[in-house]
Amino acid sequence: MSTNLFNEAKKYIAGGVNSPVRSFKMVDLPPLFVRKAKGKYIYTEDNRKLTDYSLSWGAIILGHDNIVVKKAVKKAIDNGLNFGFCHKAETTLARLIQTAFPSMELMRFVNSGTEAVMSAIRVARGFTKRKKILKFDGCYHGHSDYLLVKSGSGLSEIKQASSSGVPEEMVYNTISIPFNNIEALNEIFTRYGKELACVIIELIPANMGVILPDDKFIDTLLKLCKEYEVLLIADEVITGFRVALGGAQEIFGIKPDLTVLGKIIGGGLPVGCFGGRKEIMECLAPLGEVYQAGTLSGNPVVMNAGIAVLSYILSHKEIYKKMRDLVFYFSSEWKKLSIPLRFNAFSTIFAIFYTQDEVRSYEDAKRQDINMFKKIYIKLLKEKILFPPSCYEACFLSILHNEKDIERVLGIFSKNFA
Repeated sequence: MSTNLFNEAKKYIAGGVNSPVRSFKMVDLPPLFVRKAKGKYIYTEDNRKLTDYSLSWGAIILGHDNIVVKKAVKKAIDNGLNFGFCHKAETTLARLIQTAFPSMELMRFVNSGTEAVMSAIRVARGFTKRKKILKFDGCYHGHSDYLLVKSGSGLSEIKQASSSGVPEEMVYNTISIPFNNIEALNEIFTRYGKELACVIIELIPANMGVILPDDKFIDTLLKLCKEYEVLLIADEVITGFRVALGGAQEIFGIKPDLTVLGKIIGGGLPVGCFGGRKEIMECLAPLGEVYQAGTLSGNPVVMNAGIAVLSYILSHKEIYKKMRDLVFYFSSEWKKLSIPLRFNAFSTIFAIFYTQDEVRSYEDAKRQDINMFKKIYIKLLKEKILFPPSCYEACFLSILHNEKDIERVLGIFSKNFA
């Protein structure tokens, strides 16, 4: 059935999908077509019930079709789908976010993570009056033209886009260097420090698997940003409210100049948010000269879904311990089984790399055995376990997953690597 549905979709939708990873191209399978989602399960059009570890790419922390969120959405819909004007729910959600992210003294809502990143970088450039930005190889910050730059561009004057359709001049001011590489970091700041408007970073990269930052790397980055007066943008679209109530910045004990959020704050509906120091955010129109706008920004249905999720999380902080304990259990049992693959985890997210070597950067992640990944992925799917269909994506838990779910996954890996 999935093949037939995919063939029909391809008649009208480019590639048959609205986001490339959904194509299942890496695992040579037709994409899943989902009929419904409930709790920790995905139900497909061909009547499969799969335990979901993708969870809308991290957005679903309370489980699919959560009754609290659904009630809030239904109530909001009764009052209208969109107003195009201010409403109280925007302020309520912003207040809840600030409770967990005090670094976000002022914020603004948008409709996606890509839009939030784009806006945060614009305000950083407007505030600093500088042009260049620094990112790290393998860290994904959306598909804005100037962020689609080939890895390793930082140490070269030649800049190449990583996507067709992006002129080289669009990425001219973007520098990308290896994650966890202190030598490259020092070199870039020495060469370009006074020209950099900002550094944007996933404090815990989760778009090339899960990569753990070296303490000295983060410390060096903070020191250099302060020395050269470069703004630090923490992209917490994935990690915000996912790895901890206050995201990765809470765990690391740092205060970024700007923060980007998404995923969980909309309860599964499309949303993004950026915010930070008051003096920086006051550069935005109508207060300042940095322009940003959005007809659907602060959509009342989305805002009320977010209020429901964050209100629940703020009053049930113990959920993080439950999920962290489960990931720790997974990691401990994995070590006992001596499976010859690399298991990386941080708080409530994890990734399995199909290599025995340590994975500390995008270059390391690219050395995985893709054929082995395909083989195991198909076996997991046959056992009704749904991991993201790419070896470069993180896996997530909801508050509904338990040890039995983890033991089923361990059993498949153990059986195939015993």
